[in-house]
Amino acid sequence: MTQTSPQSVRVDLAGRSYDILIGRGLVAHAGQHLASLLTKRRVLVVTDENVGQRHLGALVASLEASGIPAASLALPAGEKTKSWPFLEQVVERILSERLERGDAVIALGGGVIGDLAGFASAIARRGMKFVQIPTSLLAQSDSSVGGKTGINSPSGKNLVGAFHQPIRVLCDTGVLDTLPLREMRAGYAEVVKYGLIDRPEFFEWLEAGAWRGIFEGTPERDEAVRIACAAKSAIVARDEHETGDRALLNLGHTFGHALEALTHYDSARLVHGEGVAIGMAMAHRFSVQFGLCSGQDAGRVAAHLQAVGLPTEVKAIPGWSAGVDAMIDAIRQDKKVSQGALTFILTRGIGQSFIAKGVEEAPLRAFLASELAR
Repeated sequence: MTQTSPQSVRVDLAGRSYDILIGRGLVAHAGQHLASLLTKRRVLVVTDENVGQRHLGALVASLEASGIPAASLALPAGEKTKSWPFLEQVVERILSERLERGDAVIALGGGVIGDLAGFASAIARRGMKFVQIPTSLLAQSDSSVGGKTGINSPSGKNLVGAFHQPIRVLCDTGVLDTLPLREMRAGYAEVVKYGLIDRPEFFEWLEAGAWRGIFEGTPERDEAVRIACAAKSAIVARDEHETGDRALLNLGHTFGHALEALTHYDSARLVHGEGVAIGMAMAHRFSVQFGLCSGQDAGRVAAHLQAVGLPTEVKAIPGWSAGVDAMIDAIRQDKKVSQGALTFILTRGIGQSFIAKGVEEAPLRAFLASELAR
């Protein structure tokens, strides 16, 4: 694949700063972008079976051409791979390959592989180098940046993990050309999220038609990934460990994670980005219930998500049967819950999101009942 001159976004974390490179052809030329960081070191490339068939060969060839010996491990695709058994498998492979602390784990895949491989690199040998090569729009625009790694538990999503920053992120936007439409749409939910948090001009740009270029592979794709990465990097630099406004990045996720847990992470019914899309639409409607946000803004958000092909209501989830009590129980497993008090990311309008602590159960219960009756 032809390599374009990559754009660069810096994640400024003092001694742990790193660059995100964004452009086409980065997988096939990864060795030259990583050689200075991995001098005379070995790596384990962790991928999934679908991504591996398409891109693993080119990546390994590039690494070895740059003098970086590479072993590889391909796991089943899907959210259920982000779990204890596969974490053990990755860690044991790191150890059986006799990789040392200065060696590296490379995650080649979407958010599942990035989170899983990142967590394995955080705990194997008490911490190893880690490189993210995200291959989905969701991972390129969101999950590969910021150092959150982890796995799911039967009790909820992302409840076991660690903060472990990569040493570099390579966002090859060309690999998205072969991504299924459903995955592109799911990833788009994380892109538009940044406009809804605090960049209304970004939302307006997307809404005005730039979103089509993201799907078609025009320069708008690279620009959207760059803006999303820059937005997230700025927040991570201020609040690496989510003790303050990094929680804004969870817009839509409190509802979305609950929906995923209640569908048992069955990707045939719901994938992460779809849950986030429904969650963002719900967060805006919940804000309307409190008189914070206009119904017009909430309707505009839902209309845009629907135009892209994303769901915006719980009833869109195939086979949904959970009631209000089950939803509240799932929401209470959210990581932002503090001393039993519920926290949501609400909004005063497009691009005006804020952290709302101490949300009471009664209005939530009433809201969820209305959502299920839609």
